[in-house]
Amino acid sequence: MAASPHSPNQTFRRLRGQHSPAEFAALVRRAAKEIGESVSCDARYIGRVESGEIRCPNYAYERVFLHMFPGRTLADLGFSPREAVRGRSAQRTAPFTHKESDVLRRAFMAGGSATVAAATIGLTLLGDSRRPPSRAGASEAAAVEEAVRQIRLLDDRHGADALYRKATEPLRTAYALLDAGASRQSTEDRLHAGAGELAVSVGWLAHDSGRFDDARSHYAEALATARVSGDAGLEAHAFSNMAFLARDCGRPRESVRAAQAGRRAARSLGSPRLLSLLALREAGGWAGLADRRSCEEALARAHTEFARGKSGADPEWMSFFGEAELESLESRCWATLGEYARAARHARRAADLQDPHFARNVALYTAELADDLARAGAPDEAAWAGGRVLDLLTEVQSTRVQSMIAATARALVPHQRSPRVGAFLTRHAAT
Repeated sequence: MAASPHSPNQTFRRLRGQHSPAEFAALVRRAAKEIGESVSCDARYIGRVESGEIRCPNYAYERVFLHMFPGRTLADLGFSPREAVRGRSAQRTAPFTHKESDVLRRAFMAGGSATVAAATIGLTLLGDSRRPPSRAGASEAAAVEEAVRQIRLLDDRHGADALYRKATEPLRTAYALLDAGASRQSTEDRLHAGAGELAVSVGWLAHDSGRFDDARSHYAEALATARVSGDAGLEAHAFSNMAFLARDCGRPRESVRAAQAGRRAARSLGSPRLLSLLALREAGGWAGLADRRSCEEALARAHTEFARGKSGADPEWMSFFGEAELESLESRCWATLGEYARAARHARRAADLQDPHFARNVALYTAELADDLARAGAPDEAAWAGGRVLDLLTEVQSTRVQSMIAATARALVPHQRSPRVGAFLTRHAAT
């Protein structure tokens, strides 16, 4: 029997058995890795489920729970039907079959023609039709939402370079569906949110693969979608990525203004972690302007908001943002200010803290560490970290990481007589 809005989920509590909440959370995280999902499950989350606060899990947790308890439905686990859970975030999601999810995953991972892969995804989004339906329904909205999740999952594992071109087709399809209109206002709201998030995700793939003009266009498209639909969460997300892009393009003042605009959009959302990320984006802009005082003030706000912990209002896309990402973004601030030894300490913590599931981020943080060490006068340590990055690049394709490690190699050339540095430079040249 599904839990009522105010009653504890006794069914889920019985399934936990003799395990403590922390032990059971560890089992959930392990099960997630088995199926390629990423969830930040802890004892607090289990407590929220058992108290009835979480009446229906998001789709990542749903897949994990159904993997842990095969043959059971969400109702069998004590959860309420998704359509019965009120609230904007619940209304934006709808059932999506494992078969459809597998089609999307195979399409992205296919080593053959990008055109074929993109067409497969596009057809999945459209169901059996080869053109958008006259009116989009819940299944089309769910397909757009699932495309966003799959892009993020594959980017975490493999980086952006191999995905960007393949991901533009479902984005075009999503906006074609949006243009066709929906049979219900709730479905149209989901399509706006899904298409906007897909634009941000595709923009990120362009951003990470060095296609900055394309990224700027996609982020602007997402921001326009947010403004049209009055979606403050999507607006904050778009501004966060725009601030990041402006920093990478050498436009620090634009980065500060975009981060501040994101903060204004996020104020009503009730997510301290989102405010923390936006403060870090702002800090990066201030560092680029060489304004140390403003940078430190923004970093202090970021830490204060982060310490407030996770919230049920945290957006689904923020699954990447934990202590490791906070350390990495702070590291970039100190590096921009020229304090490379301090930057290296934060980058090392970021690499050590990062879940190995996020292979792209592990490679990124380690590349940041290598560069900081090279500039801090520790060439042998930098070469060691650079070697780790080269190991990771066998499975990660990211122009950003490749550019960073190339810059580190150039910085280490004066130290090539060191055996460790020489070995790294030889290996990098061969790669």
